[in-house]
Amino acid sequence: MYTSGIRQNRLAKMVGIDEAHLSKIVNGFREPNPDLRTQIAEILHCDPEWLFHKVLLTEESPEFDHQTWPPNK
Repeated sequence: MYTSGIRQNRLAKMVGIDEAHLSKIVNGFREPNPDLRTQIAEILHCDPEWLFHKVLLTEESPEFDHQTWPPNK
């Protein structure tokens, strides 16, 4: 969204949802239905699978930083 130059409120209007719903999708709190995924991906000119791919870090992942996990309490 950021590199496409489309603001979140504009994208929400373009796909017919309110900005709060889109915010929850963007922040990973909501999963969009397949049609909405396709609409968003088409507007942003990217693959929906790539756009909505979830990455889960595990201790075996190369991105996992053993020096910062667990976080200090």
